[in-house]
Formats: sequence, structure tokens, C-alpha cells
Amino acid sequence: MTVTDAMVAEVMAELAGLEDSKIREVNARHGDDHGVNLGKIRALAKRLKTQQDLAYRLWATDETAARLLAILICRPRAFERDELDVMLREARAPKVHDWLVNYVVKKNPYAEELRLAWLADPDPVVASAGWALTIERVAKQPESLDLPKLLDVIETEMKDAPGRLQWAMNHCLAQIGIEHAEHRARAVDIGERLEVLKDYPTSPGCTSPFAPTWISEMVRRAR
Repeated sequence: MTVTDAMVAEVMAELAGLEDSKIREVNARHGDDHGVNLGKIRALAKRLKTQQDLAYRLWATDETAARLLAILICRPRAFERDELDVMLREARAPKVHDWLVNYVVKKNPYAEELRLAWLADPDPVVASAGWALTIERVAKQPESLDLPKLLDVIETEMKDAPGRLQWAMNHCLAQIGIEHAEHRARAVDIGERLEVLKDYPTSPGCTSPFAPTWISEMVRRAR
């Protein structure tokens, strides 16, 4: 089916109609510039079903809500490597960045190639995507990873890393400690010495992102 300008305009109008100023205010605190409830975006995506051409058109609008919808209706395996690289660099809104990595890149045949390229990228936001993909490998496919080397990099660079990169590196540190008992003591020691996110405000009932606490709690739950 050919995607017409009218079809795109209709979807954009529907997204505009879902806009809520209170949600926009909450999202703005996290760096996301849209005011549409994520559940309503998911419901719209469910109704539209998979439409790769429409996903391309929605992504091209540069609107955050439209890009989130595009991620949900696209075919993750249909993208070429360079397309995903460009899209990630365009995805400056944290939620778009997060969904693109988790819902699209992780399911794409070029995920590992992109992981390695992004880890070495000088842009800290792009590098954070490389670390997000590495977290997935640590948990599910650690066989060919050099975990001691990853810990070396985290120990050297995490303390002074910019926010989103630091968060991803810290998550990787915790994941190594949770999943790999042989590296747990070192992961906890690194977390204790660097004190990254030690004072991060945590809601009651939630686990602190401070790596030693996070590791201890997740290991306790697994027993």
C-alpha cells in the first residue's frame, strides 16, 4: 500500500489529539519533548499494525511522538546498517533513543556490528547505545565478551562520563555483577569506589541504581 501525504497527516492529527500538557511537563523533566501517553501510542500502533513505509514517513517528521510510533510499527530486520546508524544519531530524545535500541536495533542482523562501532564512537550519546547493546550481550550471549576488559573500561571511564553514557556503563557494571559470579566481587568493588549514582533518589519499593546495592538485591532475589 502506498503511503500518501493524507495518511501521514491523519496519523499526525491523531497524535496531536492525544497531546496532554501534564504529560508533556512530566516528560520534559526527562528530556523528552512530547505529551502523548505511551500507552496510547502503543494502542495506536496496535491498530495500525506493521507498516514499514509509514514508519519511514513518521520518522522523517522529526516529531518525538511520531518517531515512537514509527518504532512500534516498523519491521526491525528491514533496516540496513547505515540507516540505523543515522537514525540513532538523529534520536536525541532519550525515549526515542531507548526504544530504537531496544525495539529495533537489538532485533536487527547488524546489532553486533553496530554495538562495536558505537562503543568506540566519540559521541557519548551514541556510545551509550553501544553499552546498551553490550548489557544485552552480558546477560544473554557473554561467551565472546572480554568481561575483565569491560570492567577495566568502566573502572577508568565511568566516573567522569556524561550522564546517559554513565548510566549505561553503570547498568553494564551491575549486569556483570549480577550475571557472572566470578566477576561479582570486582564489580561491587568498582561500584563502591566510584560511588556513581550512590545518592540517586529511589522510590519506595524500587531498587537503587547504585551498582553494589543493585547487584546484591538481584542476586538475593535469584536465590
